Amino acid sequence: MPPQCPSFSYLTGLMDTHLLALFVPTFFLISISPGMCMTLALTLGMAVGVRRSLWMMAGELTGVALVAAAAALGVAALMANYPDLFLVMRWVGAAYLLWLGWKLWRAPPPDLNQVGLAPQTRTALALQGFNTAVSNPKGWAFMVSLLPQFIHPDLALAPQLLALIAIIVVIEFCSLLIYASGGHHLRRFLARAGGADWLNRIAGSLMVAVGVWLALG
Repeated sequence: MPPQCPSFSYLTGLMDTHLLALFVPTFFLISISPGMCMTLALTLGMAVGVRRSLWMMAGELTGVALVAAAAALGVAALMANYPDLFLVMRWVGAAYLLWLGWKLWRAPPPDLNQVGLAPQTRTALALQGFNTAVSNPKGWAFMVSLLPQFIHPDLALAPQLLALIAIIVVIEFCSLLIYASGGHHLRRFLARAGGADWLNRIAGSLMVAVGVWLALG
């Protein structure tokens, strides 16, 4: 019998293997499905390219990890007791995304052979991803309702939580890359088809859609 991979053996020692086997496909299906963060990755893949979108992904993954940890540790109960705090976060994030979408709509047609449709600083991109992740009510709902079900009560909490968060971050990163790459290829398609006039409108509309989604979510 071939030896097990040390990292996998260590991981399965921290968690219930049956719960782990169920959690991975469950979260992958949830992560890869269209949502606010994935739409944002698609938009930025079109607007600034995959490489620069990595800064948004870094912020988004930080936010997702924070939401997962907070939900598992019961911080979500605080948000439930003070809904106005959560509401303010949502509306600020939505307003920012709507403003960015409006700017894209009004921007002149770009040179599709160069990346740089929506120039933003790395910090702004990271904050954009972070705010979208922590302000997403569906993300909180998933973490609060489903994440505890994959934590075995007879095993130590901290190692299980760290393992689950690591899996969440890896899967979420892969999903973000898929969507950002799709946006990048859509940009190249529009470049070949002479669709420069439409790129700003598509990217702006998607950005507005994320903002509305966040505000009404």
